[in-house]
Amino acid sequence: MVHRLTGALTLGAALLLSTSAFAQDKRVVTWNADYDPIPLAAAEALIADFEAANPEIDVQLTNFDHEAYKNAIRNFLTADPPDLANWYAANRMRPFVEAGLFADISDLWVSEGLTEALASSLPSMTIDGKQWGIPYTYYQWGIYYNRDAYAAAGVEVPGPEGVTWDQFLANCEKFKAAEIDCVTTGSSALWPVAGIFDYVSLRTNGYQFHSDLAAGKISWTSPEARAVFENLGKLQPFITENHAAIDWQDAAAIFVQGKAANYVMGNFAVGVFKEGGMTNDNLGFMVFPEITPGIARAEEAPTDTIHLTSGAQNPEDAKLFLAYMASAEAQTKWNAAVGQLPTNKNATVDPADPFLSEGFQALSTATGGIAQFWDRDADAEYAKAGMEGFQQFLVQPEELEAILERLEQTRLRLYPQ
Repeated sequence: MVHRLTGALTLGAALLLSTSAFAQDKRVVTWNADYDPIPLAAAEALIADFEAANPEIDVQLTNFDHEAYKNAIRNFLTADPPDLANWYAANRMRPFVEAGLFADISDLWVSEGLTEALASSLPSMTIDGKQWGIPYTYYQWGIYYNRDAYAAAGVEVPGPEGVTWDQFLANCEKFKAAEIDCVTTGSSALWPVAGIFDYVSLRTNGYQFHSDLAAGKISWTSPEARAVFENLGKLQPFITENHAAIDWQDAAAIFVQGKAANYVMGNFAVGVFKEGGMTNDNLGFMVFPEITPGIARAEEAPTDTIHLTSGAQNPEDAKLFLAYMASAEAQTKWNAAVGQLPTNKNATVDPADPFLSEGFQALSTATGGIAQFWDRDADAEYAKAGMEGFQQFLVQPEELEAILERLEQTRLRLYPQ
């Protein structure tokens, strides 16, 4: 059963619905979410499948619009919690974990073998050694490349596994000689440069550093942080020069036209590339190069999650539904419907889509963990300050010391020591 809620009355309506007895002869599991129409239809289909296999259980989904949900979640988790609530992984779930509003479901991860099946997502679902939810869908970031641009510059086309950092930078020199941007981005809205920063950070110092930096635990003037900017500085001369004045779709046009060879971007951009005229014949995908040898490969993949609430009235049946949402069967069906990737490595994706297939392989084999993206992993004010710094550095690398000092002062203000 699905209840659709929008607007200012959302919370009050949710509280009324949560106490209604729609299925007095069944055990009820209540679930609050914020789905757009396509994922909502996927959720309804999975609920129907689950209820067919468990006819004694009635899953009641209350669907909010996005903004109403963000405004209401802390209130309803405190005042009248559902059994299950949608949210996000890693540092985005941390405030609810630390407030005691999400429940520990480590036992479910063990009993269902999820530490193996969901291994790449384990770090982002773990706080204080415990697991606090189920990741069920994500999408990859990485490097999309234009084969025509590679041919024009006489550069060998890479495979999905990519190239070494030194080879990537050497290729950038060849692209520059051919008057082709090695890397394009459009950072007028800031967030695209976070993808580049995150990958350089993950490849320089690894997942835990990225997570701790986003949580305000690491100084921007530390040797580790400086090493990230040192490597970012090696890439800076090869990025589209006016990136701060254009948006990501403007950069997509540069890429489609073959004026740029590579684009660090999420898989949602593939549709834009193809609308611009690219096909599977001249569009490719590869993982970001290794920088520090021995650092386990982590990937950027914003992850959607479902959580058992601490105030759940029916935690046992809610866990049954969580186990189903974690399964390869459910995740295959869900992600086929929404065009994203399953977090369960035993699920399957459409083999006819090379970008989903290569993304699934990259994420499923990421032994270093799954990062959520800077503006999900960091609090809003801190995220914005960071992205402003990343953008400025890629325009004015000579201002590094001033940038680091400003970021460090922001960190100390937001996270007093």
